[in-house]
Formats: sequence, C-alpha cells, structure tokens
Amino acid sequence: MVDVMAFRKFKPGNATHLSVDFVIIGGGIAGLACAVALRRVNHRVTVLEEDDVYTLEHGRSGPCRMPPNLSKILYHWGLEDEVRAIAIKSESISLLLYETGELLGKHHWDDEVMKETRGEFVFTRHSALRRLLYDVAISCGAEVRLNTKVAAIDPEERTVTLEGSGEQLRADVVVGADGLGGLTRRILHHASEEPHMGAMDMFRHDNELGYLPIASTTVARELITADPDLAYLYDQEHTTMFNWFGHGHSVLGFPIIDGSEFGLFIYGPSNSRGGSWNTIASNTDLEAVLGTAEPKQPSEIGKVSSEADMSYSALDDWVHKSGRMVVVGEAAHPLPPGSVQATALTVEDAAVLAKLFSHLRTEDQIGSFLWAFQDLRQPRCNAVMAKEAGIMYYMTMPPGEQQQLRDETMRAKRDAGIGILQASDEAEESPEWAEIKEVFGYDAEDEADNWWVEWGLLRERSKGVDVSYGVPSPIQVERAISS
Repeated sequence: MVDVMAFRKFKPGNATHLSVDFVIIGGGIAGLACAVALRRVNHRVTVLEEDDVYTLEHGRSGPCRMPPNLSKILYHWGLEDEVRAIAIKSESISLLLYETGELLGKHHWDDEVMKETRGEFVFTRHSALRRLLYDVAISCGAEVRLNTKVAAIDPEERTVTLEGSGEQLRADVVVGADGLGGLTRRILHHASEEPHMGAMDMFRHDNELGYLPIASTTVARELITADPDLAYLYDQEHTTMFNWFGHGHSVLGFPIIDGSEFGLFIYGPSNSRGGSWNTIASNTDLEAVLGTAEPKQPSEIGKVSSEADMSYSALDDWVHKSGRMVVVGEAAHPLPPGSVQATALTVEDAAVLAKLFSHLRTEDQIGSFLWAFQDLRQPRCNAVMAKEAGIMYYMTMPPGEQQQLRDETMRAKRDAGIGILQASDEAEESPEWAEIKEVFGYDAEDEADNWWVEWGLLRERSKGVDVSYGVPSPIQVERAISS
C-alpha cells in the first residue's frame, strides 16, 4: 500500500477546466511519467501494464543517467527529495582509451552552469526511478493495472480491449507508451516493422565487428574496491562517470544510488540480433566484448540485461488520424540504447503533454492539442537523436585520421590542464560544451507554455471563446469614429 502522505512536497499543476479520461498503454517510465503529469492537472488516468509488481521492482536492473533536463522536471513536480533519496549527483567525467586505459582528459561539471539549468546530473537505477514514478502515480490518484495485457485498440471508437477477459475500456485519449514493439506503434505504422542495423552501424567502415549491442548491469562497490586494478573508480575527489572508448567498443561506468553500486553500460561487437532489455547476456558474449579492455573490467558482476543495437525509424506521425491516440517515448522517437537522453526525452514528453492538456476546455481541442504535442516534441527529439548518434560515432570510431585527431586534441587539453569540454583558445566555451548546455538547459514545460501563449490562445479567441471562462462568447467590434 502506498502512503499517500509520503510525497508531502508534491506540487499539483494548474487544474484543467475539463477533465477527460486517458488510458495509457505501458507502465514503464514513459507511461508512468505521463500518468503523474496528467494527474497533476486533474485528468483521469488508467495505466495498463503487462509486468507484475516483482518485475516492476526488479526487472531491468541496470543503471540510469538522469541529466538536468530530466531532473528539473521532477524537481518542479516537488519530487526533489525523492529523487535525491534514490540517486547520486554526478560531478565530473573522465575519458579513457579502451585498449590501453590511458586517461585522455577530465571535465568537472560547473556548479553555476548546472544551476542555470535548474536541474542536476544524477545517477540511479532504472528500476528505482520506475518504482518512484509508480508510487507517485498511485498516490496522486492514477489507476495502474498490472498483469494486464492489451489485445486490441480501436482509436476511432476510443476503446481498448484487454486480453483474456475481453473487457473494454473507453478513453477520451489513448496514449501509447508501449515501446518499440508495442501495439500502438504498429497501428500508426500500418505494418509489422522490421528493425534494421543499429545507429552505430552507420559509422562502421567494415563488417568485422558484426552488430554492436548494449549490455547494462551493476557491480557491488566492495567487489570493485577489493580489486587493486579497479579501486581507483571509487578513489576520486568527485563523483565521476568514466567512459572507456575504442574501435567499436565503449563502456560507461558510474556510481549509482548512494554509491553502493557501480553501474555499467557496455557496447561491443556481437553477431546477435534482436533482443530487449529483458534479454540476459551470456557470460561468453560479455567476456568476448570486454576481453580487450585495459584495465580489465570487473569479473564478478550481477545479472546483465542486454539489448541488440537494432534501430527503428522515428515515426512521421505520432498522432492517429482520429485525433484520439498519440504515442510517446520510444514508441515515437527511439534513441540508441543507453543514450544519456533516452529516459529524459520520455519524461519531457509527459511534461509537455500534460501542460498542453491543462488548458483543455472543450473536447474539440483534444485533436489540436495532440498535434501541437507532436509539433513541439518532434524537432527536439530529432535533434537530440542526431546528437546521440554522433556521440556514439565519436566514441567508437575506427583507427584513422579522425581518431588520431580526437585523441591528440584531448591529450593537448589534458597536458594544458584544461577540461575536455573547455575551449582551448580564447573563446568563452567550446562548441561541444555549448551544445551540451543547450540540451541540458531545455525546459519542456516552458516550450508548452510558449505554444499556448503564441498559438493556443489565438486559436481559441478566433473561435469566439472567452478564454477566461472557457465558454463561447460573441466577438464585439466597436466601430471606430474618426475625429
């Protein structure tokens, strides 16, 4: 039972004038964030999720990076204390060569810059964030039905049929948060979609590496500190994220929760295809991937979840032609697995969707709000997807002139005592740091507010709606009298 008083600082948003029924397909982070956001503005919400409580708590046990553009949303919702209880603040990043272990450079996150973003860069466990959102959703009145599979969706009739019982739920809006293989994405795509080679494959110059999947896991702190070759991971002045990178390989590692565990994302060559985060990687595959790493990565690790690097196209249309169904999260804009912005974009989706629907006054606004959601989110997500793919290329490029330039540039900054994201000349900031600040500083709810002021209000006034009270009123025009 959830203690409804546990979230004393939770902040409701501005309540909508017209409350409607949302049925959300999928109870991952995307779906639960939507549930919390929509309940904040007083819409009725039902979430349908296949997992049971155990899977909710223990499934996908890998780490999760929460950049400032994500944490600021949760802080704005009044969940700062709850986030701090399950996360540890990131303070710096170190980049090392995968094959030799050479430290190429560091960067310390500037406190003043982070303060400007109104968020923090923090690390947690994926299941801990999901559980937090589940508890908050329940406490603020959402109905979350676990062990519930969806058999069919009729967007035109706005009905969702459950598997087994045949029960039908009626919704004013259906939200598809059921991921890449979900039913809502297939409905919008009009066909069974085949994955193609992953995002990282576009940068490969040969076929010797095969596919590049990602694996995620956590390692107990005591196992790392007991290993003389790895103890340095915790012997740092600042809480540090480490990135080892080389030809077709990359490993990200960082402390999570309260520092008692060390999270890992592992990219490397494999001939595997398909898979999901529920797939358990074999020790043989993992040893093959990590065998060339220097220093050696932890030998005793926990359950390793893996997802093959299969890419799906971003959908052109996120909204069904009926104007009553929309997809969010990975269903709409799949990022390369393990991307720093993968989780953040899903929570941004939730914040924007709810902010738009806080202005709902009449049912005929529903379709326009859903299309506005796509118009606001699609350019942002496409830009971030391109940046994330570029980062993966940068970290896994093959030997050659580009790789040599990358390494020598970092070494020069390191030897000059300059952070890897600082400008090496008289410029105030490097292009890389300016780009990161732009992504981190983005405020999803501000974007939705701006749309309402610039477009939403004008649209309502053009229909003769008094937006102060939400009722149609005649537009009165007084005849100008010339003097």
